[in-house]
Amino acid sequence: MNAILNRHDEAQWALIAQCLKTCTPKLQLSFIDYFGSFSQIFEARESIDSPALSQQLQIIRKDYHRGQWQTEVEKISKSLEHHQAQIVTITSDDYPPQLQQIAKPPPLLYVRGNTHCLHLPQIAMVGSRRMTRGAEITAKSWAKSLAASGFTITSGLAVGIDSSAHKGALEAPQGISIGVIATGIDRMYPSQNTHLAENIIEKGGALVTEFAPGTPPLPAYFPQRNRIISGLSLGVLVVEAAIKSGSLITAKYALEQNREVFAIPGSINSPQSKGCHQLIKQGACLVETTAELVQEIAGPLASYGEQYKHLTTVPDVKKPAIDLSDEESQLLEKLSFEPILLDELETPWTMDKLLQLLIALELKGVVVSEQGYFSRV
Repeated sequence: MNAILNRHDEAQWALIAQCLKTCTPKLQLSFIDYFGSFSQIFEARESIDSPALSQQLQIIRKDYHRGQWQTEVEKISKSLEHHQAQIVTITSDDYPPQLQQIAKPPPLLYVRGNTHCLHLPQIAMVGSRRMTRGAEITAKSWAKSLAASGFTITSGLAVGIDSSAHKGALEAPQGISIGVIATGIDRMYPSQNTHLAENIIEKGGALVTEFAPGTPPLPAYFPQRNRIISGLSLGVLVVEAAIKSGSLITAKYALEQNREVFAIPGSINSPQSKGCHQLIKQGACLVETTAELVQEIAGPLASYGEQYKHLTTVPDVKKPAIDLSDEESQLLEKLSFEPILLDELETPWTMDKLLQLLIALELKGVVVSEQGYFSRV
């Protein structure tokens, strides 16, 4: 069989294109610019002005008529059906317009979940896989606040800041999150985030990838995935990052795509904050509150129209009062936001009593401990 059953199924034509080695993503985009659809790559009778493109088109069509793509197309189609996933082509109205604007958009996306959320105003949150406890709290609280305000939180479903951002978004009433993965839509890496991925879908979000089902988590695919995270979003917020963090690649893509880049500063003594500080030195916007971020993003948000104008106003959320004993209050006053060793704390209490008070403060969420260091949240 050298023809597909439904000649009007643009998604199936797009899938055939992916299964032809001669039809590279770059060529697909060139032909779509010329013909306007995947189907016309194979069916159009008009000639192409460019001799080089015309020659490539002839090679692709010969490859298509050999029919060797059929087994792979059937395999992928069955996998998509089994995992309740779908194809969104760049020629479809379901394709996210933000992503369509980048230099090298994926010709098609494999999506599980709600495709409508791909059109919502998104803020990407990325950062270190080996996050500090303080950064985990920040990522969750900021994601929850932004999601409660109506923004969709997009990240890469990795361990660390990514996972915390997704979880924080899902804790918000009607919070929506999008996970962009570097594997096939039928695989989850790391596997420990499988439950989180299902929660994202259940709450009205989506999982997105440009890689065909069965694709393993190869190292080269993660930087490629990062351009989609930034491309979907109005801006990228780096919560915590070391100098060699992969999240800096996402920030680089964001700048190339004319997206806003935000960074949360940390301790000057923490290696995990060096990446954020480097971004700030290079011109990233330093933000200390979600309100500051939303204010900066108001301009790009205007492109979404009047219906999302309310997102520019983040309501002031007062932190609930925390009931502290006199001793706990005294100890909290002695602690700073810079981590300090237990031995360096000058207090009137015995070591046992001091540890008891610190544990109580940690349980109440006002203090964090990290490898023997304590600091205020």
